[in-house]
Amino acid sequence: MPHWGARVRIPLPALLQKLLHEEVYMSVRFLDHPSDVYVEVRAKSLEEAFALSGMAVYEVMTDVRRVKKEETVEVTVEGFDLYSLLYNWLEELIYLFDSRSFLGSEVKVEELAEDSNGFRLKAVIFGERYDADRHESKTAIKAATYHLMEIKKENDEYIIRFVLDI
Repeated sequence: MPHWGARVRIPLPALLQKLLHEEVYMSVRFLDHPSDVYVEVRAKSLEEAFALSGMAVYEVMTDVRRVKKEETVEVTVEGFDLYSLLYNWLEELIYLFDSRSFLGSEVKVEELAEDSNGFRLKAVIFGERYDADRHESKTAIKAATYHLMEIKKENDEYIIRFVLDI
């Protein structure tokens, strides 16, 4: 895992950058926390921020650059508000690793919608099953938490902060 406070740049796929006709900047920072992993992501859209939050979970577990795109997993989660949606999203990613040893190397949020029942997120995760010979074991994540969770928009940027219990 990068040292605390480090900023990690995760580039968008080249095709998406061409479609947007601009350099898109997204970042992940691991903030100081006395006992757990405190994550901050910044992105231009809420969908990108949720996708980057998912990638941060996988980066805590392993070096995502070594994870191949051999399988795809479709995920749908719901929440009564954005905070419960984020919590359920993070928990689903942790569950995929705990139950199927699945690690992601790319996350695409295809839909983030609100209706009368709350919020729904649909995503596709590209990755593979954990292989001890190829994947570095970094930090085991017990659970997502609501502790210090924030979701906000400042200027033209979405910021999400959350804590992972390790």
